Amino acid sequence: MQLIRNRSIKNCIPRFGFKYMSDSTFLNEEHLQIQKAALDFSKEKMLPYSAEWDKKHHFPKDVLRELAAMGFSTIYVKQESGGVGLDRLTASVIFEALSYGDVTTTAYLTIQNMCAYMVDQFGNEEQKKTWIPRFGTFDAFASYCLTEPNSGSDSKNMKTFAKKDGNDYVINGSKCFISGGSVSDVYLLMCKTSEKDVSCIIVEKGTPGLSFGKLEDKMGWNASPTSMVLFDNVRVPQSNLLGKEGNGFKMAMSALDGGRINIASCSLGGASFAFDLSKDYLHDRKQFGQPLASFQGLQFKFADMATNLVTSRLIVRQAAQMIDNNHPDKTLYSAMAKRYSTDSCFNVANEALQLHGGYGYLSEYQIERIVRDLRVHQILEGTNEIMKVIISRNLLK
Repeated sequence: MQLIRNRSIKNCIPRFGFKYMSDSTFLNEEHLQIQKAALDFSKEKMLPYSAEWDKKHHFPKDVLRELAAMGFSTIYVKQESGGVGLDRLTASVIFEALSYGDVTTTAYLTIQNMCAYMVDQFGNEEQKKTWIPRFGTFDAFASYCLTEPNSGSDSKNMKTFAKKDGNDYVINGSKCFISGGSVSDVYLLMCKTSEKDVSCIIVEKGTPGLSFGKLEDKMGWNASPTSMVLFDNVRVPQSNLLGKEGNGFKMAMSALDGGRINIASCSLGGASFAFDLSKDYLHDRKQFGQPLASFQGLQFKFADMATNLVTSRLIVRQAAQMIDNNHPDKTLYSAMAKRYSTDSCFNVANEALQLHGGYGYLSEYQIERIVRDLRVHQILEGTNEIMKVIISRNLLK
């Protein structure tokens, strides 16, 4: 009992490490060097504190700014726009490594990257000069506002509307489940600008009429604030339009392919940590005079967990590379990767909890936090049921 107790939070970095995380499939030497830098930071600056952040609902802005200093907040923004200019495969490797230390903080980092990407891809020169440097340093925290109370995956039927009035837009409506809601400095808002058209408008915090709902009390992702974002006659200049009017839905969909790879990568990191904790536990814990690692039934379960991790990692990296190559099937493979890996990685974490028995249910052993944090990945960026719709439509058309 005491041996097991001594391997809790104070010694939370596993001894063995999941050796397949450094698997070089799809990766070159530069990828591996960046992966090491991200994983070292994750283990030193995130993992020892992630349980406390979860318990206290603490949003670690200081850590996010340190990550920004490493170039991790504008990973795939073009260099000429002020970003780092890396590819989606590199981003996936970074997000997996960082999620090993803390899933929630890394997931918010992916949103910052997505907002920076949208400004880079669709913004005018003035918008790029204004926002990308601020996103790149976390001088400005960003949120992406798409989902509404009555239109989740059915985003074409959103109700939030921006009506032209002189040189301004006047916005009314609401968005829900917004990561960074009430905390972020700028909101990239998807809203109707006509009965048929969806557009993207930049709204800054402090704009009159912009307000926020209560902080949501969630199952997981406790280190990242989530709330409704409310628009009551919010007036912004038409120059805040990102891209062309009516292109918002196209913009949203272009961002979602990468977003699905990002969240899948976060699932990989969290599941890898749960896997490593389980490996330690199987060696340390004894039953009937033998370590759990000697029981064949548990060996088989552990083998399945490892296989699911490896196959998830391969399909995620393949899909990321397809986005980088602008492959015509990138949306299909991104949906496949998101569906498969978020389901499989949640199952790995859940099996890790089962392997720990009653200890897995205790917060000090951290497994239950990983289970809670990974569960939402099967829902956001398009539910996994919607992923199946996308997959089947692409294959049957």
